[in-house]
Amino acid sequence: MSRPQANHPQAVHFGAGNIGRGFIGALLAESGYFVVFADVDKILVKELNSHESYEVHVLEKAERTEEIHSFAGVSSRADEVTHFIASPSTRLITTAVGPNKLEKIAPAIAKGLKERRVANAGGLNVIACENMVGQTETLGRYVQCHLSQEENAWLSDSIGFANCSVDRIVPAPGSSHPENPLDVGVEGFFEWVVDETALRAPIDPPVQGMTLTGSLQAYIERKLFTLNCGHAITAYLGFIHGFDQIDQALKNKEILEDVRGALRESGAALAKKHGFEAKEHELYIERVLSRFANPKLHDDVERVGRQPLRKLAKGDRLLGPTIMAREYGLPIDHLARGIAAAFLFDVKDDPQSVELMEKVDQVGIERAVAEYTGFGVDSDEHRKILSAYKELEAMKYE
Repeated sequence: MSRPQANHPQAVHFGAGNIGRGFIGALLAESGYFVVFADVDKILVKELNSHESYEVHVLEKAERTEEIHSFAGVSSRADEVTHFIASPSTRLITTAVGPNKLEKIAPAIAKGLKERRVANAGGLNVIACENMVGQTETLGRYVQCHLSQEENAWLSDSIGFANCSVDRIVPAPGSSHPENPLDVGVEGFFEWVVDETALRAPIDPPVQGMTLTGSLQAYIERKLFTLNCGHAITAYLGFIHGFDQIDQALKNKEILEDVRGALRESGAALAKKHGFEAKEHELYIERVLSRFANPKLHDDVERVGRQPLRKLAKGDRLLGPTIMAREYGLPIDHLARGIAAAFLFDVKDDPQSVELMEKVDQVGIERAVAEYTGFGVDSDEHRKILSAYKELEAMKYE
């Protein structure tokens, strides 16, 4: 295993998958941090400790390669990761494990922070880079459950749990450059916006590409209700039409019209709430669509659509913009169509898809829509979703 020089700034990153290596970990390493990747995958940890570098392939028209150095791998279940957290050289803890794994990594983080407090190693910041609203606050609550009252008082003063908005499309493992197990392909665009009001220590050294803001909620909702919303709707409509890749789905004029329409509906609501300028937001929508259309990403429809129940959660990418639009009395026809399409995402190796299909079979689509969306069966929203569902269902089985 590589070891950093004494007093060299360190970052502990939970999750050594493609997003960890190709986005967050890569930015940290390029900014001068020694990155300790913590992961449950023993083979991946071994690979990290067997290589001095790996390549990030930026999948644009003029493809370029970035070589990443200064990293090591440790088991996220071993004591070693807690010792790195306790080290005074560690300035940041970041994550890219998936929202449903935050509770599982909390005990290791709590143990490391306990050791850090005893060692009087100073403050640091925790930033969970997950596609969910309030992701780092959620992780913080899980960590607090493993600490005493006195330790939690120290935590509040010394450890920042800063929410963020992260945006970069990273293809599934093996879809590009598979010859090196650590190499990863990513799109050129990225955005990492962090709530500076929650920090408890300086970001030192500064992280290249990280934007600090005191108005994070607008960034979070713009990204979640545009990029994530459009990505999911493209996947669900693409699945119904039989497409395998996101870029292929967007070549279908009907799908493109629905996705663009949904993003304009969500954009109208975002403009009402956050004051986004209409022309500027329209450009943002078109940039998002152009990113989806990048064939070099090999962006798989089933991968993007996975976990439909999480994506149908209140406040998430589908219901969030729909509810916001209705609060302002704005139309939701295309958003309703995207929600309806999620109820037709029938993928046998996705447990949430299986659960959703079983629910529809058991109680019928009318009740299933009401239960998962919260829209009553007599509501206008429910009627729009149900009407779109019947139309899309007929199309799927033609």
